[in-house]
Amino acid sequence: MEKKVTRLRRARRSRINIKRLGYTRLCVHKTPRHIYAQLIAPTGSEVLAVASSLDHEFKQEINYGGNVKAATVVGRLIAQRAKTLSISKVAFDRSGFKYHGRIKALADAAREHGLIF
Repeated sequence: MEKKVTRLRRARRSRINIKRLGYTRLCVHKTPRHIYAQLIAPTGSEVLAVASSLDHEFKQEINYGGNVKAATVVGRLIAQRAKTLSISKVAFDRSGFKYHGRIKALADAAREHGLIF
């Protein structure tokens, strides 16, 4: 349980900084089987766009959502949905997870498709 508590402590610290800056937040969460990404308004009160490994568009390409390839697809989807909302600059909130593996793949794919961190 201590591992989860320290992850949430890291997440809280980064969210305080993001809120102070006033950017739209790209929040990422992962489980062993799925990965989720949300664009959250600067006020924190509204979710603007969502992409996950449970989406219908995702399921047409890949079936399993717990690997790097799935994270790349989710990163591309969230970047495309941000473009439709004319959002280009976001703050990356990794929810306290280490920046490697699936989290890094999602961030790189989002950058390649037009999001600026």
